[in-house]
Amino acid sequence: MFTTPRNRCLIVGVLNCTPDSFSDGGRFKDSADAVAAGLAMVEAGADWLDVGGESTRPGAVPVAVEEEIRRVVPVIGALAARLGARARLSIDTYKAETAGAALAAGATVVNDISGGLLEPGLLPVAAAAGAGIVVGHLRGAPATMMNGVSFVNVVSEVIVELRERVAAARAAGCSEIWADPGIGFGKQLEHNLALLRELPTLCREIGVPLMLGVSRKAFLGQITGKPASERLFATAAAVSVAVWGGASAVRVHDVAAMRDAVLVANAIRCRTHE
Repeated sequence: MFTTPRNRCLIVGVLNCTPDSFSDGGRFKDSADAVAAGLAMVEAGADWLDVGGESTRPGAVPVAVEEEIRRVVPVIGALAARLGARARLSIDTYKAETAGAALAAGATVVNDISGGLLEPGLLPVAAAAGAGIVVGHLRGAPATMMNGVSFVNVVSEVIVELRERVAAARAAGCSEIWADPGIGFGKQLEHNLALLRELPTLCREIGVPLMLGVSRKAFLGQITGKPASERLFATAAAVSVAVWGGASAVRVHDVAAMRDAVLVANAIRCRTHE
């Protein structure tokens, strides 16, 4: 089983093999291009690559499982062969069949934005393979998650609901469990800011390592007024807050730049908490 490094935040590179992801859809013309991009991320400092074949941006249209598998399995297989133990590979999916195919191809973690809610069969698939699982916080489905967003206390509600997902993963037999509070997933600006502000509380109360995905997200555009392609510095600020707050991993698009942000924030945090 993978052991989370003590006092070090991992860098997870986002590798979207999709035509319609919110900031980098259609970037690769074929799987060879995606593999080359993944290898470059590892050279730039990624500890982990998260490969996805379906956009989960707000309003995204679901992709058939056969198409999702076609997009991701060749990339994961090639990266697993090239990287060996140099970096972890995860499959970003909520579909049990896609998860199974990706794990068979060489992935060792399943990153499910719904934490097993959209397809409960995904958790036993991960457990049977001895894979890690990242349980995300999401109410509803990506296509509808921004409809009628409502929280009384987003921090306490996310804690309760993620604890339930962690318990479900344990009950299914998963031994390595991470949690993701789902920044941007069915949450308005004030909810995202509250979760980042109270990240130490989430880390303490949820009780498993947290992965945070803030890279280029819409809430940063709401604050800065900039499109996704121009949110590098905003992302660096949010990543630094995530590291300071206790995140064990940050999921990012711009690995080289965010490596520096993580190194500095991590050094300050560790020195302060000695």
